[in-house]
This record gives sequence, structure tokens and C-alpha cells, in this order.
Amino acid sequence: MILTLGLTSLLLAFTCAIYAAVVSLAFAPRAQAAPTATTWIESARNAAMLTWPLLTLASLSLIILIVQGHYEIEYVASVSSLTMPWYLKVTALWGGQAGSVLFWSWLMSAFTSAAMLRRWDRDRSLMPYVIAVSMITLAFFLMLSIFVENPFRQLWADNFTGNVTAALFQPPNTFLYVPPDGNGLNPLLRHPGMIIHPPLLYLGFVSFIIPYAFAMAALITGRTDAEWIRTTRRWTLVGWLFLSLGLILGGRWAYDVLGWGGYWGWDPVENAALLPWLTGTAFLHSVIVQEKRGMLKVWNMVLIIATYALVIFGTFLTRSGVLSSVHAFAQSAIGPLFFGFISITFVASMSLLFRRWNSLKSEAQMDSLLSREAAFLLNNFLFIGIAFATLWGTIFPLISELFTGQKVTVGPPYYNQVNGPMLAVLVLLMGIAPLVAWRKASARSLGRLMWIPAMLTLVAGVLFYFLGARTPLALAAYGIAAFVGFTTLSEFVRGTLARMRLGENPLTALIHLAARNRRRYGGYTIHLG
Repeated sequence: MILTLGLTSLLLAFTCAIYAAVVSLAFAPRAQAAPTATTWIESARNAAMLTWPLLTLASLSLIILIVQGHYEIEYVASVSSLTMPWYLKVTALWGGQAGSVLFWSWLMSAFTSAAMLRRWDRDRSLMPYVIAVSMITLAFFLMLSIFVENPFRQLWADNFTGNVTAALFQPPNTFLYVPPDGNGLNPLLRHPGMIIHPPLLYLGFVSFIIPYAFAMAALITGRTDAEWIRTTRRWTLVGWLFLSLGLILGGRWAYDVLGWGGYWGWDPVENAALLPWLTGTAFLHSVIVQEKRGMLKVWNMVLIIATYALVIFGTFLTRSGVLSSVHAFAQSAIGPLFFGFISITFVASMSLLFRRWNSLKSEAQMDSLLSREAAFLLNNFLFIGIAFATLWGTIFPLISELFTGQKVTVGPPYYNQVNGPMLAVLVLLMGIAPLVAWRKASARSLGRLMWIPAMLTLVAGVLFYFLGARTPLALAAYGIAAFVGFTTLSEFVRGTLARMRLGENPLTALIHLAARNRRRYGGYTIHLG
């Protein structure tokens, strides 16, 4: 009964996703003119929202099968055992290949449904295409979950040979095989981090699909203003937050398993989660320039397309088995399908971008290299440089095997030597950029804002030396971090003092300062972190 409910819900969710994508694309061109078309698009919206309760049923069904120990289900037997505690059995939903694809789909349906609930008064022309793009992505993952990695397949033993196979329906001359116990999770996954680290990463991944869908809708409809950016700002921040927390907690988990220094090893799957974070962080910074000055429109489209592609690429790396990793699942047939989907969506996205290229021209020019616009652009170049170096090191084993027949693995020394200096400059820029004015700044005014943090950094450097940081690299690293901390805190101090001159006490001044410019001081708080 539970198995039938789960499988039926999964099939119905796939049907709803296909229906929503096809109907929204078919009636989108007539949405503004024909009332009938509007009705059909509303039905597509309802179908998109229906995917979440259906996939909730499918996911709950699989969790119940795991917790109750239905080892006749192939997936249950592979990820759980009698000795596992109940909370690890629940997390086994995303502990294996088939379950993680279903869990990914469930999260995406939740975010898409939430996006569908928003007021569409200003963006009604975008809605059909947002539905289509998000539902095409969801339908792809559901297709994998149903036809390639179905978590509800049962084990069947041959009546004559005893050989066990997995299938949804009973093959001829077989009987249902029920193992006495399951294999259980990989020992490295039997950790409290399993409860929260993978879900946070998945949440970060699926959140970025919403701004991508709005960006594609803007390109299709020709709405090349900054409205799609303002509409999706919170979605981008949510995606960035979850992905950041997932990376941090993953490092903490690795520290527990591998000891001091084991929090980051430039593992291919670690890199796969870092890559969309790098491009997503660059996007968060560059959209500020588009909102303030009407610049970098093409660049922002490129960044959100790259972020979406890297989200799918990261999922592909984890599940294809093409690279050796402690995180990767077993080799699977879904690898070529993922690669094909990435290629098709990337080519389609870039084609749309080239089609609207002329209408995405900047509304202003950069007035000076010493300006906040230039600082943001340098920030973006550094993020993209780090992302490219990381991507190259990650896929180099595949390239070397393709051309030489030997898989040459790139280790941490490469990443540290190439990315280390760029990361150092990036962190240093994080302390300088907030002090630089828009349009054009003067070196004198910048120096006036920096001299006190610079003096405090020198004092801190002496303290670091006596505390044991004796090598030049260590002193430079601690010094950069201290300088950024002091410059960022100085912005809080200057703003608070300005409000205190109006008669407010220090605490009230600080609270009002942050409350009246949440984006600016929220960003400073993140910089401090």
C-alpha cells in the first residue's frame, strides 16, 4: 500500500510537471490578449504547485518504508539496516543515489510552489516562462527518478537460479526476495552532519534555479530592465545562505572525520558545491551595479546562467561516477543524461542571451577606475578566476584521460598555489571596496578613511607575531583579515557616530543605522563573518 502510494504520487508529479511546462509554453504568447489563454496558464500554475504535495507523499512513503525496514525494496536494503538508529534511517532518504534524486526534486517543487504563490501583478508576462523553465528542470529530475533511478524498485529472485534482480513489477518466474537485513549507510555518513549538511546544500542548489527561471523569462519576453533582479533578490540570498551554511557544516563534518586540517581537501565533489557559490556570490555583488547604475546587464545574465549550469554540473559530478570522490555515489547511467541536459540548457540560455544582446546595453559608463563600480568589477573577475581555476582542476582528470588515456588527478597544492593569492586579494578588496565612492573616488578621501584601520592592523600584526605567526605568509594572511575587520567595523562606527550627533544613544543609533539600510549593513555583517 505504501509502495503503491509513493510510486503513484511520483508518476502524477511527473505528469503535472510535463503538463505545466507544455501548457505554459503553448499559451504564453497569447496570455495578455486572450482570456482563455490566461485560464490555461493558471491551470499550469496550479499543476506546478501540485507537484509539491505529490512529491511530499512520495518522499514520506519512502521514509516509512526505510524506517519500517522493508528490505524487499532495493533502495531500502542498500541504505539502511536493523542496527541503524531511526534518525539515520530518515536521513537515508538522501543517503543514496535514487533517494537523493527524489529529495532534490521534492525541494525544488517546494521552492517552485512558493514562487508561484507570490503576487504576479507586475510580472504577469513573465509567469508562463518561469513556470516552463522551472518545470522543465523538475521534469528532468523526475524522469531520472522514475525511469533510471527509481527508489521503489523491489528485489525479485529467479525461481531456478536464485539470482536477484531489481524491478518495479514482478518479472516472469520470480518471487519477491526479502533480505534478513540491509547493507546500511556508508560508515562516513553515519554522523550527525548527515542530518543537516546535504539538505542545506540541496536547498542552496534549488534556490538558484528560481532567479535563473526569471532571468530566462526576462530574456524571452524582452524585459531587460532590472525588475527581474529586484523580484528574485531574496531567492538569490536564500540560495546563497543555504549553500554557504552547507559548505561550512560540510567542513565541520570533515574536521570530525579527518581531524585538524581536514575541513577542506579540494575534493571534486567539494569543488562542485563551491563552484556555484563562487559565481552566485559574484552575481550578488554585480547586480548591485545594475540596480544603481544600469550597468553589467549582459554580465549578470552570464553569471546566473553559469550558476544554474554549475548547479546541474555539481549534481552530475556527484551522481555520474566519472570522478573518484569520497562523496560520489556509485557509477550510474544517469551521467550521460545529465551531461546532455547541461549542454542543451546552456546552449539554449546563451542563444537567448545573444538574441537580446543589443537590448542589454549599459545605461551608463564607468567614470573612473577608482570607483565602487570598478571595485565590484574586480571583485567579479577574482571570483570568476577562482571558479575557472577550480573547475579546470576538477575536470582535468577527465580531460587527461580523454587525450592521453591516463587519469591525472590534480591535488591540493595546485589549488593552494593558484587560488590562494586570488583569495587573498579578494578578501583584501572586501575591506577596501565599501570605502570607495560610486562614480569616482579620490585617493585622498580613501586614504583618510583607511589610515586608522591600517594603523590598527600594524598593531595587530605585532601581536600576531608574538602569538606565534612568524612566517611572512601567516603574517600577511592574519594582517589582511585584521584590516578587513577593522575597515568594516569602522563603517559601523562612522554611521553610529553620525546618528549620535542627532541625539540618539549609541545602541539606538546602531539599531536604527542597520534597520534603515539593511542591505548595506547586512553585507558588512557577512564580510565580518
